[in-house]
Amino acid sequence: MTASAEIDQAHRAIEAVWRIESARIIAGLAGLVRDIGLAEELAQDALLAALEQWPGSGVPDNPGAWLMAVGKRRAIDRIRRDQRLERKRDQLGRELESQSAIGVPELESAGDDDIGDDLLRLVFTACHPVLSTEARVALTLRLIGGLTTGEIARAFLVSEPTVAQRIVRAKKALATAEVPFEVPAGDELARRLPSVLEVIYLIFNEGYSATSGEDWMRPELCSDALRLGRIVAELMPAEPEVHGLVALMEIQASRLRARTGPSGEPILLLEQNRGRWDHLLIRRGLAALARAEQRGGTYSRLGPYAVQAAIAACHARAPTPDDTDWTRIAALYATLAELTPSPVVELNRAVALAMAYGPRAGLELVDQLVDEPALAGYHLLPSVRGDLLAKLGRSDEARTEFERAAGMTSNERERTLLLDRARAAGSSATSSGFRGS
Repeated sequence: MTASAEIDQAHRAIEAVWRIESARIIAGLAGLVRDIGLAEELAQDALLAALEQWPGSGVPDNPGAWLMAVGKRRAIDRIRRDQRLERKRDQLGRELESQSAIGVPELESAGDDDIGDDLLRLVFTACHPVLSTEARVALTLRLIGGLTTGEIARAFLVSEPTVAQRIVRAKKALATAEVPFEVPAGDELARRLPSVLEVIYLIFNEGYSATSGEDWMRPELCSDALRLGRIVAELMPAEPEVHGLVALMEIQASRLRARTGPSGEPILLLEQNRGRWDHLLIRRGLAALARAEQRGGTYSRLGPYAVQAAIAACHARAPTPDDTDWTRIAALYATLAELTPSPVVELNRAVALAMAYGPRAGLELVDQLVDEPALAGYHLLPSVRGDLLAKLGRSDEARTEFERAAGMTSNERERTLLLDRARAAGSSATSSGFRGS
């Protein structure tokens, strides 16, 4: 192997290690310096050291421990020279000096005891409600997901400087608000956990149904969200709603391969080849749902993610579309509407009612939502209404609704699908008129 090839191989190994270990390294360092901005800088210093040394010396047997050790040594240097950390200097300096003196293996074990707690603290800090939703998403993907600024920008179709500014402002906001690096307890935990789960699910949803751009899905975001969800579930095994979210994402992700055709065109749920569903992910999702049910009890006592996972499970358990238990799905949506009342939930319930009891039952509920302000720019409202009108033979009205929906969406693949459906409805109306003449 040439020297250039060896360097490339080492760099690829470093990138892989960083993606896996960066969150734990940043969390461990943040647990020491109590500042996530500084912790990320120290972790980046350790990464630069790896880029300089590993191509020549080789990848260490325990690369994560190597990076953590270097990061802690950088922390010692920073504490010594940075007067802004004067208040922490005596306490942290003594602690880190003693760790440095005992060598890398002992230093590794000294940090391992609390690394899970530190990682959970990092998750709750990055998802603190003092930050905007966009800032929480960007900071979480950066610190816990290990994504670069460029990767986040490409995933959400925004400029790299925009993402960089969000991350910098988020760190400043956390420092200004003096947000403690801790896991909330008691009632505060119950109030803060939804913010963490919301960020993870927003990332997943943007991957599952991209809001804009040329692609209908961005599977890499689904993978990132799943990884984050599994981390939180491992760190908080007693929380039923965490398992509910993981179950929902596992089951939804199982359909990714079947959701697009050869040219990337969308394939709707009832038209998908279920043989292409990932049955390993389905089994994992059903197991996570079972854990949520064991810890939370009946669906009326579970949270919204677990209820949505139960809805997804109805689809996953059905060998064919005709086997789907739509009556149960409609009942679960009614439960979800009680837990989190919203027009979007009602729209989904209308679809389930239409499948269980006929399109007229669904349309009756959809028509009640037409003037709902929250759905004024929501393209799925006219899309669902167009589908129900088409099933009732009201083709001209269906075509109008599909065209209106196409004008609302920013996703090119979805716009094409809706315009195709509008043309199909128009053809149906024309042929129906000809037969009647």
